[in-house]
Amino acid sequence: MGSGPGGASPASARGGVSGGVSPAWLGRRPVVSLVTDSSRLAAATGGRITLEEQLAAAVAAGVDLIQIRESGSDRSLVELVTRCVALAGTECGVLVNDRVDVALVSGAAGVHLPARSVRASMIRPHVPPGFVLGRSVHGAAEAARVEADGGVDYLTMGTVYPSLSKPDGGTCGVSGLASTTRTVALPVLAIGGIVVDRTAEVFAAGAAGVAAIGLFQDIDWIGGWVDGMRRVVHAVRRQYVAF
Repeated sequence: MGSGPGGASPASARGGVSGGVSPAWLGRRPVVSLVTDSSRLAAATGGRITLEEQLAAAVAAGVDLIQIRESGSDRSLVELVTRCVALAGTECGVLVNDRVDVALVSGAAGVHLPARSVRASMIRPHVPPGFVLGRSVHGAAEAARVEADGGVDYLTMGTVYPSLSKPDGGTCGVSGLASTTRTVALPVLAIGGIVVDRTAEVFAAGAAGVAAIGLFQDIDWIGGWVDGMRRVVHAVRRQYVAF
């Protein structure tokens, strides 16, 4: 059940389920989360912007959360996440997709678990207090089961709209998102086909924030990378206040 603008969700109000005080960025509204995809970034920008340049611009623009969803060797992934953690500082959380080991070694804030991954309740006893665990879900019933099982700090719900990253996948639509936010107390981030013009309706459906790939790549870079990213982040935040 999402909170209104500027309010804390029930999960953040009780300190989350991470075994410690929830990080400040998890309690912000809306939570603005950038999900990485270096291949799509290279295609979208013609190779003019590296992943680390994109993430540095995102941090400067005020993104709350960065989800590292990259492939590669263990060593290259640890090195990448370590650099991203240094870029992010304390105002932006860095999560690693499905790799608890990499997150712990690199000093990341936590892990985002795909729907097919191991249950968060199995991971929770093996990570330090305050370690954030997020999870992807695709419907209200699944979200309720995940919440009841425990160990999770937030959910991402999708695919809300048709998406380049899931071209053949089904969509839950805004109605499916709203059903999920009414069912669970955990913060729910909308994902899938998110653009600025759609954020008002996902916030009205109870989403605590948005997670996206293309939103942070298909940008007017005139004036510089930071300015382009800042325009997007500010536009999303204005939509939350406006609804």
